[in-house]
Amino acid sequence: MNSSESVWPTLPFAAWKKTAATLHMWTQIVGKVRLSLTPWINHSWHVTFYVTARGLTTSSIPHPSGVFEMRFDFIDHHLRIPKSDGGRRMIKLRAQSVAEFYALVMGALTELELPVSIDLLPNEINDPFPFDRHREHRAYDPEYTHRFWRVLLQSDRVFKLFAPASSGSAAPCISFGAVSISGSRGGFPGALRRCIPVVFRICRMQSRAKRIPTKSAAVACGRGSEAMPEPIFYSYAYPPPEGFAEAKVRPASASWNPTLREFVLPYDAVRTAEDRDDALMQFLQSTYEAAATLAQWDRDALEHTGAWPSHQS
Repeated sequence: MNSSESVWPTLPFAAWKKTAATLHMWTQIVGKVRLSLTPWINHSWHVTFYVTARGLTTSSIPHPSGVFEMRFDFIDHHLRIPKSDGGRRMIKLRAQSVAEFYALVMGALTELELPVSIDLLPNEINDPFPFDRHREHRAYDPEYTHRFWRVLLQSDRVFKLFAPASSGSAAPCISFGAVSISGSRGGFPGALRRCIPVVFRICRMQSRAKRIPTKSAAVACGRGSEAMPEPIFYSYAYPPPEGFAEAKVRPASASWNPTLREFVLPYDAVRTAEDRDDALMQFLQSTYEAAATLAQWDRDALEHTGAWPSHQS
């Protein structure tokens, strides 16, 4: 794999859809562990993963017997579970059923004196089957899993560069793979639940006392699905302001998808662009501007135009 391909790798959904399905179930198991032990935070941010230099992490999880963390390492292909008392366990990521992976995870947590009970039914899929009896999905391709993580890594990096443009409320760059968020206060549109995004980030949010309802715009990177069989970046406003679908957005490869009811930018259009960062940044900025302008947000209050304090201050 050449240097350009390794940074923004190809990720054809057909080539890794079986691995993607298995990995989705594995991340739900780990995410539900965090869900069971972490107090609720608005927008379900307490159940997300964070992109790391080696994969994904839950960050610290509190437990009566100690704090622990669960880290997917997509370089050496292990699930690592370090605990605050020095204990640790490691599970090899390999071709194995969801039921086998579930048993290994629960066994490792029990050995670390971190017993936990989770809801055994996966979320946001049709006809869910309990993790402890789920033997259909068992594929694991290390190469494509590594590519998937590289896509997350680059998306996360550009999303973070976009964040300082706001002085309003901006969410961290996070990955949802664990639980349904359809029941959260205020909710999110069905597209989020259909596509099962791997990186989700609220770009701007505004709420003004009791007179103006909460409004948000979001951008995300989806890994691909049967309904949308290619990796995409997508952006929506919720609730969508009048005229949003007709807004002019950039770059030229971005378009409104009437089925998903959101703007879509194919990952391959970014990957093959002369300036990849700029192509993705144009999409972030133009879709945000469309939502903020049409929804009549107070952009002077939301946007930061001056210099931020230096890191040395």
